[in-house]
Amino acid sequence: MVVRVETKDDLAVVTIDNPPVNAASQAVRAGLLAAIAETEANTSAKAVILCAEGRTFTAGADVREFDKSPMEPHLPDVIQAIEDTIKPWVAALHGSVLGGGLEIALGCSHRVALRSTRFGLPEVTLGLIPGAGGTVRLPRLIDPLEALNMVTSGKPISATTALNLGLIDDIADGDLMACASALARSAANARPRTALRHRNAKPVMDPTAWEAAKTGIITKARGAHAPAAAARAVQAALDLPADQALIQERETFLTLKSDPQSAALRYIFFAERSASKLSELKDMEPHPLTSIGVIGGGTMGAGIAAACLLAGLPVTLAERDEAARAAGQDRITAILDNSRKRGLIDQDKQEALTAALSTTTTFEALTETDLIIEAVFEDMELKAQVFQELDKHIRRDAILASNTSYLNISAVAAQTRHPERVIGLHFFSPAHIMKLVEVIIPDNAASSVVATGFALSRKLGKIAVPAGVCDGFIGNRIMSAYRRECEYMVEDGALPWDVDQAMRDFGFPMGVFEMQDLAGLDIRWAKRKSQAATRDPAQRYVHIADKLCEAGRFGRKTGQGWYDYAGGKTTPSQWVENLVLAESARKKIARTPISDAEIVQRILSTMQAEAQALLTEGIARRPGDIDVVMVNGYGFPRWCGGPMFLKNHPSVD
Repeated sequence: MVVRVETKDDLAVVTIDNPPVNAASQAVRAGLLAAIAETEANTSAKAVILCAEGRTFTAGADVREFDKSPMEPHLPDVIQAIEDTIKPWVAALHGSVLGGGLEIALGCSHRVALRSTRFGLPEVTLGLIPGAGGTVRLPRLIDPLEALNMVTSGKPISATTALNLGLIDDIADGDLMACASALARSAANARPRTALRHRNAKPVMDPTAWEAAKTGIITKARGAHAPAAAARAVQAALDLPADQALIQERETFLTLKSDPQSAALRYIFFAERSASKLSELKDMEPHPLTSIGVIGGGTMGAGIAAACLLAGLPVTLAERDEAARAAGQDRITAILDNSRKRGLIDQDKQEALTAALSTTTTFEALTETDLIIEAVFEDMELKAQVFQELDKHIRRDAILASNTSYLNISAVAAQTRHPERVIGLHFFSPAHIMKLVEVIIPDNAASSVVATGFALSRKLGKIAVPAGVCDGFIGNRIMSAYRRECEYMVEDGALPWDVDQAMRDFGFPMGVFEMQDLAGLDIRWAKRKSQAATRDPAQRYVHIADKLCEAGRFGRKTGQGWYDYAGGKTTPSQWVENLVLAESARKKIARTPISDAEIVQRILSTMQAEAQALLTEGIARRPGDIDVVMVNGYGFPRWCGGPMFLKNHPSVD
């Protein structure tokens, strides 16, 4: 049974047992209705505790049911039935209390949780809003502005925050069921609480902040439908009687469920979870990981080291000399300090993580390290030297990984005596924040080594996508192709800011030329110069970016790039416009205006063509893997599902 009822002394205990995450499936909903009837009829039980087996409470609805016709009993009816019980219901919460799980908890009269519990309404991440009362009950329990943030962001909060907001009644630092039992007995002997749907919404304390928050949500959504709908639903919860607001919420939920954006978001949700599931690794045990080495303490290496430390892995950072070692250590320390300031770790945790960091200028200190990640400058000769030197000092079973963005990892592996222990781990900057890792699999890599790369990614909280060996792997190869197409459009008739604006209007957080300015134009310039001798002379080549660099315009860091950045403001550059027009004239290109729609279509078509080539060559395994990379690494709008999803679902907008 997915829901069972037991009587313990003077309390009834209702337990949800629907592994792996106790999703609120039809069977669970039916089981809860039956449990309500049974506990209400139980004369020996004066209160009810609702809990769950396993590692979590209820982590939301069963997403697999979303593409099916709704099945009774519906979750709103189950929650209302809990709310209407004569006996108090105490929700004993642990793990993740998300979506429908939090809505069920809001239907209970009391709530207690372990300190490690996380609470959230993540429906917007699937293109939805809470559909079982979350937008209506939450602002009747906590400050409406906090409710608005939870509903529209989808981000979870901690148990400590939930207690401070009034979302829960208590935190259990010891025995959760003992704490819940005490609360249940107290509730049974106290005056019954008014159900949330019968309460008035909390007042908005600062109307100006409230309106600013709603405006910001819509602006930040950049075309995603769900966040704005969620904000409107919370506003309706304040303006309407609860019963009317509940009806309106449910109607909005069902409308969004049929929205192509929600289908795209559900698709990418499942694609992310299947990306790291490789049939050849099904029963493969990864190597144990108790220590990590990082070679190179620059921006990327420091981010990787910090990500490992924050995941509980001791790190040894190796740099070429004392000055570089000290600078790398300072960068890592600054990341940890920022994590404390953001409330992600406390002072004690920061001190413990700092103590778990060792720094060195010799590879001898890595002798007993389990896995070493090289993150030096993107130069094949330099990386070869690093791997040759590492090979002299590390254990026979230690794993070597390169953070290369473009280079041939098989050629890097060939520099070692044991190429089977070498893989690529392409992190994205900033590595301690970005969720994506491309796991690059050379032909000779041992399966256990590959499995360890995925295991490390999971431990770091990353989304890992497998990729074969080629220039740029999945993401950078596609990006190089569409960046080239954008440069063609600039020569053909568009200006850089026209292209960027069209991309932003489509849903990208920034355009391709803005992104280049942010990263620094000199990095790609160095790569282009190194490839000049082998470039196909028949291929169209745009010299504009080279001429920007020759003029010392390297992007934001120099105050000038594709744009001007005087006073920190991004401004279209007349100098760049003159250069663009001059280059078109030099090549005798008759410039013609290019519409926003054509700009986006040319970018998408280029992405899709390059992606198909990756699939044909076996570099990418599944279309979904490509979409996961583009969404999580390159800002492709999540609600469009990715370029490959969009190719087959052009109605998404």
